[in-house]
Formats: sequence, structure tokens, C-alpha cells
Amino acid sequence: MKANLNQSCCSLSRHEPNQLEEINVKQNPVFQKEKMVLLPGGEFLLGSNDSESSVEDGETVRRKVTINSFYMDKYAVTNEQFSQFIKETGYVTEAERYGWSFVFYSFIRDIDESDLLGSSPHTPWWQAVNGANWKYPEGRNSSIANRLRHPVVHVSWNDAKAYANWAGKRLPTEAEWEYAAASGVIDRTYPWGNELYLNGIHHCNIWQGEFPSVNNGDDGYYGTAPVDSFEANDFGLYNMSGNVWEWCEDIYSTQFAREAVLQMESNVRVIKGGSYLCHHSYCNRYRISARTFNTANSTTGHMGFRCAANHF
Repeated sequence: MKANLNQSCCSLSRHEPNQLEEINVKQNPVFQKEKMVLLPGGEFLLGSNDSESSVEDGETVRRKVTINSFYMDKYAVTNEQFSQFIKETGYVTEAERYGWSFVFYSFIRDIDESDLLGSSPHTPWWQAVNGANWKYPEGRNSSIANRLRHPVVHVSWNDAKAYANWAGKRLPTEAEWEYAAASGVIDRTYPWGNELYLNGIHHCNIWQGEFPSVNNGDDGYYGTAPVDSFEANDFGLYNMSGNVWEWCEDIYSTQFAREAVLQMESNVRVIKGGSYLCHHSYCNRYRISARTFNTANSTTGHMGFRCAANHF
């Protein structure tokens, strides 16, 4: 099998059209508000126009929004939580349906060469690996047994939506996500303040060293970290920067014009927060206002999600 690859800046996307059938999933309040935070509403200014901001990404388009109060998961959805969803629903993720997903090259161990399906010449560190999915994140010989409190990865936007529906929740909008990460503080660069190494310590799980060849692990992690690693922001939310990219509800646009709202058939969705692979030299998108995208059926070893809810 040959993987059909499409490059984006921070990961790769699938070319194939979405083949996920609509399934019936039950509302399940198993992970309720004791693991969520009720965030107060307020006015907020999205975007940024400082020297680090990306015009190409649409980040410099400042826009005022009004956020209603809502609940947000304290943590990204874990492997343990996702396992319960699979057990109760029998849901099959898109990576499982396609039979492969994207794995960062340095994590590939003890694998048959026939399971390596290809990579992009522009991002050779991403390998399409046969058998890689949420349960086997580096391929068929890997396991999540020691990573139950780590964020689930290799989940598409469609997979995240199915989980959220089952849990009686939803995905956050980009505006909600950015407001939550900033604890409502306008022009805050990171969830903890404006300095990456505030007080000389690490506050998030990102690449340390020279990307993509040397990660010295100075922040304590080489891949994903447990979802409660580092300190929470002022709203009580963990790992809003780094660790894994998080899917948002929104269709991706760089224009934010009324015409963009009409593009309801778009398969391209916003992801926020950066990941353990982000580095200033390549993907400085672990800042709050930074943003990028992927297709709704794409899966990688560094994309996950957390849920939101209007009320309980």
C-alpha cells in the first residue's frame, strides 16, 4: 500500500476524501464537570501582530469577540478516556479504517520495512506507518500500556467529534480555545505569561535542541507527556501550549470574511497549541495566538483534542 501524502507546515494531511460513515453514538456523561472548568465569559481580542506573528496563517487579523461562559476540559483527552469510548461504542477511528497514520521518524522502532509506506520530501521526518493508530502509536509493535494518562493521538477531527458527542460535550471554537489558553488576558504570548522560560524553567513540552535531528529532552519529555504535566494556567487548564495540537470546531480561514462562513463544505479545520515537535526554528506555533490547520480526516502522532460544553 502506498500512502497518499499532502504537506502542511507542521504535519501532513491525507489526500483521500473523508470516508467516515456517520455512526450513532450515545450521550455519555462519564467524564463530567469535575474534570472541567467553568470559564467566565467576556470580551476578548483574538490574534496578534507582534514580531512573531504569521501573516500567512491569518494570525495578524485582529478581531474582537464576545465569549459566553462555558466549560472546558482541564486536560486533553487521554488514552484511558478514549479507550473507554471505544469499548462502549465499538467506534473505529479513521487511522484504523485507512490502515496507517503518520509517525515521527525517531520513534519508529522494531518495524518491518514493508510497514513504512513513504514520506514527503519536504517533511521527511514524518513517516506513513502501516498499523499506526491511537492504540499503536508507533506501529503494530508499540503500545499505550504505559501512556494511559498521555493525550490520545492519531485521532482525526471526525474522531474527536464522535468522542465529544458520546461524552455529551463538543469541540471548542477557535475563539474559545484562544480565550481559554490566555485566561482571558489580551496579548498574552503563552498561557503562563510573555516569556517562554519564565523564571528560568520549562512550562511546556516542546522540542529542545536542533530540529529535527537533536532533542535533548531538557523539558523532561521526548514525545507526549502526561496531560497534567507542568502547571495549569490562571483558568486551571493544563498543557494549552505544546504536548499535542488540539482540534477546534472551526473551518480554517485566513480571511475571516463573511464569505468564509459560507464554506460549510470545507474539509480543513483549525488546530491550536503546538506540540512536542514545535521549535522556534521551524514551527513557532506554541504561542496562544498561533494557528494552523489540517484536513478533518488526517491523523498524526502529535494531534489530539480536548472538549468544551455549554452547560451540565
